[in-house]
Amino acid sequence: MNTRDVGSCQAGDHEHPAIEPFTAAPGKGHRVNGHYNGRTLILFFVLAYAITWTLFIAVAVAIPARTAPGYALVLAGAFAPGIVALLLTAWKEGVHGVRALIGRIFIADVAARYYLFAVSYMLSVKLTAAMLHRAMLGTWPRFGDEPLLLMPLAVAFSTPFQAGEELGWRGYALPRLAARFGLARASLVLGAIWAFWHLPQFYIADADTYHQPFIVWGAQVVAVSVAFAWLYAKTGGSLLLVMLLHAAINNTKDIVPAGAAPPPGVFSLHAPAISWLTVGLLWVWALVLWRYAWPPAAAIEAATARGARVG
Repeated sequence: MNTRDVGSCQAGDHEHPAIEPFTAAPGKGHRVNGHYNGRTLILFFVLAYAITWTLFIAVAVAIPARTAPGYALVLAGAFAPGIVALLLTAWKEGVHGVRALIGRIFIADVAARYYLFAVSYMLSVKLTAAMLHRAMLGTWPRFGDEPLLLMPLAVAFSTPFQAGEELGWRGYALPRLAARFGLARASLVLGAIWAFWHLPQFYIADADTYHQPFIVWGAQVVAVSVAFAWLYAKTGGSLLLVMLLHAAINNTKDIVPAGAAPPPGVFSLHAPAISWLTVGLLWVWALVLWRYAWPPAAAIEAATARGARVG
């Protein structure tokens, strides 16, 4: 995690062809040479929210998630950000833009340490939280009962499915927000938007987040968004690596479950100590990345230029 891997707009440990910044006439909602179209980006968020919330709310109030129709609706809702990103890219950039966006899923020639970070990030946080719980409270938290040997298989199986979100959040939205706010602030803005997008999920009876404290969970997501942005920039805009990170988080977080029993309510702040310890450690990670390992401007420009040529 050093900053020497940037030079001549090189991002990560491998140089990928840079994409020329998009330019547009002033006054059209674009930042000239800045890859930003606010109106189209807002449209992305509105459509992603509208589709996902409509489908998730239908499952929450009428169609149980464990039924085939309910599962299909949940899956469709989860894929909404990626679908909307592809449609808007096709509208603004045509087939070439869609190919470029999808092509970033196949950026795999990055240093092994970034793969290691992706698969171990949440696992290390959870195990450290468990040790702190033991040291501070005198007891171990509850550990999950999923077989550890199945976790790598679950991560590998899950990774391709994360394209449904990551084409949208990191592939489409993050580069445009970074052009407007800078990568650090963009990671926080996107983290808040990404967290709130999940809110209807907390009312789906068969979800593991059902009536869990959303605010505590959301604080974790915003911190995690910083790590996603860091990994995205350090790997030259690789969606494969952030998809792997997303899958690893989903499939290793329950090695030390943080859910409250019974669930205290969506807007309650009553969460188990392990949840608060996890929040704290995730923010420590975010601060460490910001302070000691944040990519230089050249790396950020090279990575984000790929995803933000036009509005």
